[in-house]
Amino acid sequence: MGRQLIVPEGLVGMRADAGLSRLLGVSRVRASALIEEGCVLLDGISCAKSDRLREGVLIDVTLPEPQAGVRQEESASSVRLPVVHEDPEIIVIDKPAGVAAHPSPGWQGPTVTGSLRNQGVVLAASGPDERLGIVHRLDVGTSGLMVVAKTSLAYSSLKRQFRDRTVTKLYHALVQGHPDPSTGTIDAPVGRDPHHDYRFAVVAHGKHAITHYDVLEAFHYGSLVEVRLETGRTHQIRVHMAAIRHPCMGDTTYGADPSLAARLELRRQWLHAVQLGIEHPALGEPMTFRSEYPADLAHALQELRAGS
Repeated sequence: MGRQLIVPEGLVGMRADAGLSRLLGVSRVRASALIEEGCVLLDGISCAKSDRLREGVLIDVTLPEPQAGVRQEESASSVRLPVVHEDPEIIVIDKPAGVAAHPSPGWQGPTVTGSLRNQGVVLAASGPDERLGIVHRLDVGTSGLMVVAKTSLAYSSLKRQFRDRTVTKLYHALVQGHPDPSTGTIDAPVGRDPHHDYRFAVVAHGKHAITHYDVLEAFHYGSLVEVRLETGRTHQIRVHMAAIRHPCMGDTTYGADPSLAARLELRRQWLHAVQLGIEHPALGEPMTFRSEYPADLAHALQELRAGS
């Protein structure tokens, strides 16, 4: 099984084993072994692991065929991700629930970075090794739109856009009860919950966080709300909605009613990133992407409507 990759600008001057590790998403030991076994050519010529990479050079990698019964590296961290848009600079995906943005301690499931690499996508050689190309994240249990950088230019531009809050991030959430007022802003700092390491909370020492919401539909047991984020703190929507006593349905971590979640067959929080608006890193043109509700969320919403 062969793969051909072009050395991107961000890897120029890097050792061949280190650069190959980043491009393929494998360990450096594995990359070194491939080079020593003669499985790697630079512009058609065998290389040493200490050779330095030059911009634009074609890397030709021959990967050994998998052996029966042997789990291949990253197989557990890979699923097929739906691609909404792809060009030389960026790739926009519709992330399913159950997929983390990148590897992290204790997470053994699929990741966006591992999945994209297994789909043959070369990510920007920018950021920490385990988060190459990642400029923003969605929680494991949150579905919807994510943009990932494929070049250093795109990475820098998108990081700036997120930092300057020029990116449009719209979410839909099905929350318990009826927020009053029906349109509002939650301005409350978010940080680690002092009593539970795995949760976040509104805390005085937390990071500045602003969430705008607007009720789209009201039902007997809850409301469908559209949420716009000014900031992007971990679990921000979930924490803020729980703080005003309207947790996302299915989000038992933050106080949602488990019996209602069971009735709606929800196994995660009802939260979906429906729209993402960015400026194209190279062209400077505005781009807007939208995502439909996945089947589990659509089913729960239909059940709630029927019950009302």
